[in-house]
Amino acid sequence: MDKMIKLGTIGTNWITQQFVEAVKLSKSYDLTSVYSRHEDTAKTFAGKNGATEIFTDLNAFFDDGVFDTVYIASPNSLHFEQAKLAILHGKNVIVEKPAFTNQKQMAQIQEMLADHPDVLYFEAARNIHTPNFHAIEAQLADLDTVQGAEFTYSKYSSRYDQVLAGKEPNVFSLKYAGGALQDLGVYTVYDAVALFGMPQEVAYFPQLIRTGVDGKGTAILSYPEYSVTLNFSKVSNSHMTSEIYGLKDLISIDDAGELRSVTYVDEDNNKQVIANTIDENPMLPEAEDFARVINDPTAKQNHEDYENWRQLSMYVNKLMFNLRQDAHLYFVGEEA
Repeated sequence: MDKMIKLGTIGTNWITQQFVEAVKLSKSYDLTSVYSRHEDTAKTFAGKNGATEIFTDLNAFFDDGVFDTVYIASPNSLHFEQAKLAILHGKNVIVEKPAFTNQKQMAQIQEMLADHPDVLYFEAARNIHTPNFHAIEAQLADLDTVQGAEFTYSKYSSRYDQVLAGKEPNVFSLKYAGGALQDLGVYTVYDAVALFGMPQEVAYFPQLIRTGVDGKGTAILSYPEYSVTLNFSKVSNSHMTSEIYGLKDLISIDDAGELRSVTYVDEDNNKQVIANTIDENPMLPEAEDFARVINDPTAKQNHEDYENWRQLSMYVNKLMFNLRQDAHLYFVGEEA
């Protein structure tokens, strides 16, 4: 029987809560340790979720916490330093997407992992772990011809109300590496790279908002024989479906981020739903995948999956950085 993974968390927001609920459903993790800058917040989160210890000092969290794996869901700009601390302390790292903001950070993390071979690193890109995504992969392999795709993921963020009121929440701040590409856009980038590989050329057309970040944007990924268009927004809603184009047939996806329903449409317009699995918690499949690898990293399939996810994370990091470079979109502390 697999041992329980002792989990520590950084961050007490809604996404951390959702991940904690997912790991409980998986029955593979035991939440032991909670870090927050604020003691009251840490106590509330720990009490709600059954954690046994809280920390408000990050070094003490890693020095003294009784956990072997950490889930990092802090503001984007903090991921890198926190992941480095985790690796140095021998903790497996699950870092919420986007893992890091540039290729230098990613390269340093990979070097550290090479020096700490017992530490595992995962980027929590939940969409690629779902059964519905695997159904898309299988159907794509059956298309006789592929002529590109369009992926859309747009949801109005309640935090944009704060921007309109003159404030600057983390998700819309250059200081914290915020913006639409760094949030909902990551899902579409993962879709594209996981399904089609790395493009030859990219272009990004952002719509900037008052705080200087991209509130929405369109990215064009150019491949040798077709292009893939990514549309994403945190300042507007969209109900457009996403599509992968064959010759006369296509794959229709309700939403490039949620992937709730996938339909194959043949050349005669006959429609067949090929995936509509809705998990009790959308983060459950990734939590189960990570646990499978953590508990038996040397098993052939687990090792192959892990290396594929790690390579995919590096590709996504590179592509995200290249898109920002194309749009001359820089975060605080980066060289223009």
